[in-house]
Parts: sequence; C-alpha cells; structure tokens
Amino acid sequence: MSAVAARAAAFVRPRTELPIPAGPVPERAAGHPLSLGRDARARLGGAVRTLLDLAGLDGAPDAVRLAVLVLASRTPSETGVVKIHTSELGRWLGLSASYTASEVVSGLRGSGVVSVDTEKGEYREDIGLKCKVLPLWAAQDVVGHPLNLAKKEYATLQRLMEAVMAPGWKHKDGRVTPAGLIGTRTGRGAATDRLALLMLVLEARETGRVRQCGGTVDTKRGRAAATVARLLGCSASAGERVLERLEDRELVLRVRLKTGSGLANRSRLMVPAVAAAHGRTVADDVQEDRAEALEPEFSDPDVAAGPSEAPSLATEPQVSGVPVTDEADVAEPDVAAALHTDHPHLVTPVVPPQLSYGFSGEGRGAEGRRPERACAGEEQAADGESAIAGSGSPVAEGGPLRGEKPKESPVDEQGGQRAAGAVASGQAKAVGWDKAQQQRRVGLPARPALQVALGPVAGLWVQLSGWQQDQVQAAAEAEIKRLEGLLEHQGGGPRLLADRLTDRLKETGGEALVDRPFPWLTRRGLVQRQACTDRRCDDGIRLDTGADCEMCGNVVHIRRARRAKTAAEIDKELPGLSDGERRRVLEERLREHATAEAADLVRRREQAAVERARRDAARAAARERAERERQAAEAAWLTRGMLPCEDCGLPESASLCPQCTSRRRTEELARNTEALIREAVELAVAARADLTDPDAVRAMIEQCEPDTRTLLAAACERACGQDANPDVLAHTASQVARRIRDERREAALRRLARSEDAEAEAQRAYQTEQGRRWYRRHPHGADAVAAATKAADAARGRVAGYLLAMRLKQLREQTAAPTETAAAAPWTDRLPELAERPLACEAAGAVIA
Repeated sequence: MSAVAARAAAFVRPRTELPIPAGPVPERAAGHPLSLGRDARARLGGAVRTLLDLAGLDGAPDAVRLAVLVLASRTPSETGVVKIHTSELGRWLGLSASYTASEVVSGLRGSGVVSVDTEKGEYREDIGLKCKVLPLWAAQDVVGHPLNLAKKEYATLQRLMEAVMAPGWKHKDGRVTPAGLIGTRTGRGAATDRLALLMLVLEARETGRVRQCGGTVDTKRGRAAATVARLLGCSASAGERVLERLEDRELVLRVRLKTGSGLANRSRLMVPAVAAAHGRTVADDVQEDRAEALEPEFSDPDVAAGPSEAPSLATEPQVSGVPVTDEADVAEPDVAAALHTDHPHLVTPVVPPQLSYGFSGEGRGAEGRRPERACAGEEQAADGESAIAGSGSPVAEGGPLRGEKPKESPVDEQGGQRAAGAVASGQAKAVGWDKAQQQRRVGLPARPALQVALGPVAGLWVQLSGWQQDQVQAAAEAEIKRLEGLLEHQGGGPRLLADRLTDRLKETGGEALVDRPFPWLTRRGLVQRQACTDRRCDDGIRLDTGADCEMCGNVVHIRRARRAKTAAEIDKELPGLSDGERRRVLEERLREHATAEAADLVRRREQAAVERARRDAARAAARERAERERQAAEAAWLTRGMLPCEDCGLPESASLCPQCTSRRRTEELARNTEALIREAVELAVAARADLTDPDAVRAMIEQCEPDTRTLLAAACERACGQDANPDVLAHTASQVARRIRDERREAALRRLARSEDAEAEAQRAYQTEQGRRWYRRHPHGADAVAAATKAADAARGRVAGYLLAMRLKQLREQTAAPTETAAAAPWTDRLPELAERPLACEAAGAVIA
C-alpha cells in the first residue's frame, strides 16, 4: 500500500446517521424562480422539449411554439383550460395584438396541439381565448410521461416563465409587477429571443453555466452559437444572431478562459441571472475552473445539449482535481488548432496538498452534499478515455466506500489501466465508432407513435449505433407524417408503418436473417413500394382501406389485354411461326410498346414540369402584382393622409378633419330627419284627406307638419334632455322620426284595409279559396275556413298597400311645384345675335394669322 493510500485508510471512519427531528416540518419560503434544483430543471426541461418536439409544431414559427409554452405554464391542473385575452398573450410573446390574432392564433389552430375557442370582438377578431394544450391534458395520470406534471410543477413552471418573460403589470392598488428578464423585448424576433433565453435558463446549472453542444461546429460561429441553434432547431447563423441580441441585453455572456500562458482557451456560455439566483457570480465560476473536475457530461460531445434531449442526472465526483488536457472538453474549433494523431495520455494526476490527507468530505466542494462513490464516473468512461479526467485524486478514484473492504490498490489499478491503454493505442480503433456505440439507446424512442411503428423491429433497433438510430428515427417520423397526409382520419400512420415492417420481415424470413439492419430498414423496411400510379398503393394494397388496389388490378388487366391483342396481331400477320419464334416476336413487340410508353411518360412529365413552372411563375407574378397594389394602396393612403381638410383647411387631415366629419354627419342626419318628417306627413295626409280637394289637402299638410315636429321635439327632449349634445340630438331625432314614419305607415295601411275596395277584394279571395276542389265537400270546415281567412287577409293587405301607394303618388303630384316652360324667343329677336357670332373658318384663319 502506498503512503497516500495508507494515510487515507487511517482516517476512515464509519458512517453515522443523523437523527430525524420530531415535530412538524417548518415551512420554508419560496426561493427565487430561477434557482431550480437539478431534478426540477430536468423535469421542466423535459416537459418543454416534449412540447416543442410535437409533430404539429414541425416548421411552426417560434411565436406559435412559444405560445404553446406560455399556455402550458398557465394551465390549471384541475380543468386544463386557459382563459386569456389575445392582447395579453401577445404581451407574453412580445408581439402586437393584431399579429397575435391573425398569425399566432391561426397557427395554434392549424397545429392541432391546442384547441382554441374564441370570443369575437367588434370587427369579428379574436379577443377572448379559451385554450387547452391537448397533449398536456392527455398526459395527465400517465405514469412516467414527461408531460404528466404535478400541481406544484405547474406553479414552478409559471413562476419560471414570469421571471424570464413576464410583460409586467400595474395593479389597481398601485402596485407594480416588474417585467421579466426579457419582458421588455418586443417587435420582430422577440418570440425567438424569449424562447432561446427560456431554453438556456433550463440548460443552465447553479453556476449559470450552460452545457454546450459537442462535435464539429462552424469555426466562424463558435460553439455557443451552435448550442443556441440546436436548442432552437435553426441554423448556426440564426443562432449566432439570437445570441448576439441576448448578449447586447446582457442576458447571456460568453466567457473566454485563459491558460497559464495567457492564450485563449475554451469559451463558456453563461446566464448571469441563474448564477445570481443561486448566490453565485460568473467570476466565481471562472476562478473555480482550475479546481473543478471535468464532469462526465462534458467528456462526450454526443450527449451535449440538443433540441430534443433531456439533461442526464450524472453524478459528480467526490474529490476535485486539476484540469487535464482532454480533447472532448478543451479542444474547440474556434480556439484550438487541428488535432494530430491520437496518442495515449501521459499526464500524471497531481494531488493538491489540501486534498492529500483523505479526510471525510474533503472533496465535496462548497455544496455540502453527502459523499458519493468516488468511482462513479468510471462506469461512464469507455476504454479508459475519461478515467483521468473524472477525478484528480488516484486514491479517491479507485477507493471503496467507507466501511467496505478494499479490493485492490488504486495505484496498481491505475498502472494496469495505463498499460492496457498503451497496448490499445497501438490498435487502429475509430473514435467516432466508440462514441456512436456510447450513445446507443437500448429502448425505442419515447414518442408513442414511434414505439408503435418500430415495435416489430425492436430487435433490429438495438443492433444499430447511435447515429444509425437517429437516421432511422428521422426516416420513420417522415414516413409517418407522409402516411398521415394520405389518410382521411389522423392517427393511423404508425399502425400502417408497423404493418409494413411486419410484412417486410415475413418476406425476409424474420429478424434473424437480416444481417445488416440499417440498410434493410432504410432501403426496404420503411420504403413504400408503389406498384401503380396511385399514391396510396403499397405492394398492391390500398393504405387507406386495406383492400386490394383497384389501380393495380386495372394495370394487370390492361397489360394482359395488350399481350393478348399483340399475340392476335402476330397470329394474323405471321401465321406460320413456331412457338419459339412467336414468343420472341411477341416479346420484341411488347418491349417496343413498353419503350414507347416510357417515352410518352417522360414527355408527359416534362409537360407537367413546364406547366408547373408556368403556374409557379403565374403565382409569383400574382404575388408581385399584389405586393405592388399593396404598396400603391399604402402610398395612396399616406398621400391622402397628407391632404388638408376640404372644409377648414387643417393640414394632414386626410381631406377631412374629425370636427368637419362630425359636422357633416350631423348635417346628413338633419337632412335625413327632414325627409322622414315629410314622409310621415304625406302618410297621414294620404290616409285621411280627400285628395280631390287641393285646398283641403293643403290645409291638412299645414296642420299635420307642425304637429309632427312638435311630437318629434318632445320625444327628443324626453330621450336626451334639454342641454343635449347637438350630435346626440341629431342622431336621436333621426331615429325618432323613422319610428314616427313607420307607425303612421302602419296606421294608414290599417285604415285603408277597412275600405270598400279592400273588403271587396278580401271577399273575393275568401270565396275563391273556399271554392277550391279539395274544399268542395267541406267548404265550411275548419281547414277551409282557416285557408280562406288567410287568403282574405293577404288580399286585404295587398289592396291596402296598393291604395296607399296610389294615394301617395297622387298627393305628391298635387303638392309638387309646377314647372313653367319658357317660351321660345321669336326668330326676329334671335337672328341679330346669331349674325354677330364668327363662322368656324373665320375663327380658324384668325388663329393662323
């Protein structure tokens, strides 16, 4: 046993358990919304990524994706229905209410992820929303589902969203709720920036450090921009723009560490607000970098942050060590040079003096955690690659737990591991294959649709590497989406794909006969074999109905008919051929026919391509024309807005200022009121006066018009008061005048309906209806009397309307002012005036001169 190991063994003490205090547990105040623990961060991060990975949100704008998260955070755990105004949802997204109503709400409806019931506004726009996040509600009480959130988890998610992007509120009692970290960011790209900050907060640790993606990245963009791009599912350039906007607002930082020589080392992506919520600073994290062990989740770039992976709860080493040169953690494309040929690591771990005594809890750091196994990180290393990077203390790496029997000297173990590593380094072993094997997933993907679709080939799935599993998963998702588009009812795509894989395995003879799973899955198992031109055909089976493909039957029938016709033509043209010659000629003619059909198919496809290009050009021209018209309309609207008022001359009033508009409206209402008063007077006079006596008509008009105006003034005074606004009074007067006109029309019709002509017409209609052939046997029955009475009333009303129209016409002719026709002047007076006018030729000559 070495001196270091002996000294550590001398201080080993047995475990002691602290007694649990009796009595009620004291209540603790809620911490900062950003100070999430590891479990809460993983739980909420998994739920957020599951929502963003839904099939309905593929290709959706970031505003729609963020709206789903906002609605999910505000979802009540009891009902699942979120009631929110469109303007309030737009404030959470940093967008205007109009854009939210026209684009975001429609996008939510089209995604199928959120059910939206709306309350319409004045212009039929969506103002009040009742939303339910369907996958979130469907996952309730489903054990193990990432969206099966408890009530306290809903509350934590809502507090997190408020701390990140709350728009801020001013309460009625004067209190002000400040906006979140990015709550003041509005306008274009606001939803993308908010979504990016939320994902970074969920990825950030207690120190504010965000786990960056691994692998090869664009050296011009950097690893931080690639991390943001993968979290958002966008390009590296877009991720860099988002990161720069967040840096401008000092919401994230890119901290570049330095080596002992002062050169630039790897960079870190930090969220200062998360570090501050945990009582840490960015400077503390940078200073502790030289004494902090490289955690297992940074040793392999293939398990770094991604848009659809939940963070793994990796155990941290108990004893800290000095930083060691490790390719997976130090080498970064934007700061490091190209790597040369791999060699075995010859760096010897150095035990710091403060960690050389092996006291209990010496390597726990400042977090006060209970000690874990010192060799926990060794189980995640492959071929000894991360054995050194996991810890800096050789004693703690190989040592057992306190109270356990040591198996072997840690120093001897490390010597054996170095020797084995030196032997293995001489073999040609691909590092990429090791990493692909490390990230292999044993089980099927967590998405239920993929579990159903890939269930028949679960045995082949476990034989794939990590990269191959990703490719097969992407191909299966694309095929499921395509199958869903062919079906009338959604949800049958996974089952159809599973049936296809089952049939392909039966053709092959089972999984045991598939020697290369990846090519078999991508080229045979997942591929639709279309036997005819019908897109729903798969090996002669209709995908939507499951029956035999009728198009395939038609193709077989046509080919058989063609073969029979060709054979008959050969028998007619060449009757003396032998069977072999006849078969050869038949095959030649069938081949010629197939070649001609193929050429015709190519020609038709070319024509279709030309037609498609023509339609695309027409659509592009239509879009350009619409854009030009929109710009012209906008320019005309702006030009019209600069015009002065036509009445008062007020500049920039769009031809009419508000005051003049109100005045014109009042004048129009006054004219309308005068017209209604005249109609009311005419109706009263036409129904009561003797139209053959002009004097009596004139006298009744002079009496009825003042009475009507008095009645109108009294009604307006009762409705509006004495000191009413002129605009309100004009509007009320128009409504009251219309009501008086309608009442007098009804009274005139009732009066004329009792006239002799109306009664005579009603009697004739009554007798006519009663005398119909189906009432002849019972002319006085209930049905006959009811029908006759109805016909008589209709005839009486028609006569009354006709009489009223004729009397109004007669009245208007009598009251109209007679127009006198001016007598033509005699020619003796007109000729001198015409003689003074010059002729056309004389006028033309004068102009030329």
